[in-house]
Amino acid sequence: MATLSDRVFFFCFLSLLACAAINGQLSPTFYGRTCPNLQSIVRSTMRQAVNKEPRMGASILRLFFHDCFVNGCDGSILLDDTSSFTGEKSAGPNANSVRGFEVIDTIKSNVEAACKATVSCADILALAARDGVVLLGGPTWTVQLGRRDATTASQSAANSNLPSPGSSLSQLVSSFAAKGLSARDMTALSGAHTIGQARCASFRSHIYNDANVNASFAALRKRNCPSSGGDSNLAPLDLQTPTTFDNKYYQNLVVRKGLLHSDQELFNGGSQDSLVRQYSTNPAVFNGDFTAAMVKMGNISPLTGTKGQIRLNCRKVN
Repeated sequence: MATLSDRVFFFCFLSLLACAAINGQLSPTFYGRTCPNLQSIVRSTMRQAVNKEPRMGASILRLFFHDCFVNGCDGSILLDDTSSFTGEKSAGPNANSVRGFEVIDTIKSNVEAACKATVSCADILALAARDGVVLLGGPTWTVQLGRRDATTASQSAANSNLPSPGSSLSQLVSSFAAKGLSARDMTALSGAHTIGQARCASFRSHIYNDANVNASFAALRKRNCPSSGGDSNLAPLDLQTPTTFDNKYYQNLVVRKGLLHSDQELFNGGSQDSLVRQYSTNPAVFNGDFTAAMVKMGNISPLTGTKGQIRLNCRKVN
């Protein structure tokens, strides 16, 4: 039989857990009892999506980044417009660009079938982003959980908070610093561009107007990105291994083959040159910094405790 001291200790332990939930502390075991198969459900659904289209790993990772940078990691980017607000999907950095919403819908449906009204869309997106990286050969990390979902979204906030592909190094550093991320975090997170593709409209000015671009690389990209028209034509962000998560992105930067202006700004005689060189030759250092920065980014202003809600449909408020 438990002693009085045992019972007092157990009660205090439960109280601490309750307080942690109320105070909104994220935890990797947040759904340990309420949805124990969550991570395997997300991983299996992501595996199907990435097997069907490898680019989807990059698309989901970008979706998470664009969610977190606009009012925190709250799933607001997933909301469709309503009569009461114009959301983030139609913002300049997102329109005709962000994708993967159907994959998140499928994951949510599978999770709901196992654990009804329990897991937030914000947490599903965080897990899916990690799994997309892993499925393309990248490193893994422990995803903190317990976010809740926003009940509104803001097109204007997306327009003002997301860095553009034409950003200078100082603009990039400032943009990330505003979210509590260091210049090193910024350079590591930019390594997400080792996978995925970009639209001609986002890199045209770099290949036609910038001086810090390899001439043969620019000529190659111009074949599918005319000086006018063809805005939606795609090119891989990483010339070497566009569907493998590795450190080749940084190797490209060292030889002036970054696709976006903002990519090449990381290696252009500035403060990040030495770090780019290090990442280009030491994948372990890059992987370590990238995963640590992903955890930091995932902690940007989450809704926790009793804030927000657990959306039943990621596209709309309950």
